[in-house]
Amino acid sequence: MTDRMERRDFLKTVGASSAALAMSGCLAAGEQKARKPNIIYILADDLGYGDLGCYGQKRIETPRLDSMAADGMRFTDHYAGSTVCAPSRCTLMTGLHTGHCRIRGNARLPLERSDVTVAELLQGAGYTTGLIGKWGLGEEATTGVPNRQGFDDFFGYLNQRHAHNYYPEYLYRNEERIGLKNKVPKAGQFGEGVAEERIEYSHDLFADEALRFVETHRSKPFFLYLALTIPHANNEAGRKGMEVPSHEPYAKEDWPDPQKGHAAMITRMDADIGRLLDKLKALGLDEDTLVLFSSDNGPHREGGGDPDFFDSNGPLRGIKRDLYEGGVRVPFIARWPGVIEPGSVSGHVSAFWDLLPTLADVAGVRAPRTVDGISFLPALRSRGDEQKKHDHLYWEFHERGSKQAVRLGRWKGVRFVKEDRIELYDLKDDRAESNDVAEANRDVVDRITAILGKARTENKHWPLERK
Repeated sequence: MTDRMERRDFLKTVGASSAALAMSGCLAAGEQKARKPNIIYILADDLGYGDLGCYGQKRIETPRLDSMAADGMRFTDHYAGSTVCAPSRCTLMTGLHTGHCRIRGNARLPLERSDVTVAELLQGAGYTTGLIGKWGLGEEATTGVPNRQGFDDFFGYLNQRHAHNYYPEYLYRNEERIGLKNKVPKAGQFGEGVAEERIEYSHDLFADEALRFVETHRSKPFFLYLALTIPHANNEAGRKGMEVPSHEPYAKEDWPDPQKGHAAMITRMDADIGRLLDKLKALGLDEDTLVLFSSDNGPHREGGGDPDFFDSNGPLRGIKRDLYEGGVRVPFIARWPGVIEPGSVSGHVSAFWDLLPTLADVAGVRAPRTVDGISFLPALRSRGDEQKKHDHLYWEFHERGSKQAVRLGRWKGVRFVKEDRIELYDLKDDRAESNDVAEANRDVVDRITAILGKARTENKHWPLERK
């Protein structure tokens, strides 16, 4: 919601602002096309900074994502919205960081009618909008379901625990449950559990659905949010939680089964992203489509997963549920033939809450003034002199004792709220966050402390634990 307008009034202005922006010259000469570009945003689940070949992975094969990076741009300093699922996705959808957004932790709290999502902005700009995969921002019959938050089409999981199960008994198509052939004895309240009859693998269904969505809607601009669940574990399956139909091409490796599963999941996802890129080319949409890929947080240690085995966080410290770099810095690849320079690498510091203003910029509409994000479209176009930068990035996390973190230029501060203690790292010389330099840089600690005091709004659902 904006300062002066209710959500419904703001959204009414989106279509009008699109035309106004074009007429006023906000789109540079020669850049405006008869058709707005399609947008596909692909989100992996718990994929680490070091899990892809183009980010240094040596043993897991990711040829299509590596090729996507070679054809487009790879970001080195891109950050997830949080270190766990729901708040990360909330920042992605709303353009607000975890000091301001509605959902700041993994809880069944839905988005409300007053929340403005990137899907609603694009829907108002004439895009057909689709979500395939995992949502996590609203349960059945709440204000937070995707079809009430700007998505024309939805196929997938509403509940995060349900999404643990790769062989569920049902998924959702829009607001209806669609039965599958799998059998899950002792399924939980939200469909979570372990299947004894495994027939339909949800990821495969999502990959096929994405191809159908693109083909069905190829005649007009579309926005596809493809929120895959790979390589999240099925937490309910214990050490057998890395569920995948086959361990190929790693079945003969001398690795523990969970690590074979982890690698096989990522390579399977990579191949399916390749199928989607091939489909765009076959339909003649390749140059008219911006494709983005990232992960919702750092790598996990669940379901038998071992982030150390493949060095999944690469050169970074920490994993999922940490506010160190390994918990929040994530891969980010962008491809847009004819617009993004092939083989380019960007060190622009960006975060999930930048997606909403960026895609609004791409679509030629105005984002709400109150978002925390900054459009990184100039960075995508390698126009660094035009790219605005964040003064700082902010996170808060409400599990295992409250924590806050700030990135301030080269500096990274992590505050442990219960202890009222701040660690400080110089990311320019120490991206592994191995040397706490707080004592030697009290002036920087004071600057970060001041930011922490202003960066958040109080919320009854998300109080910071005190000493």
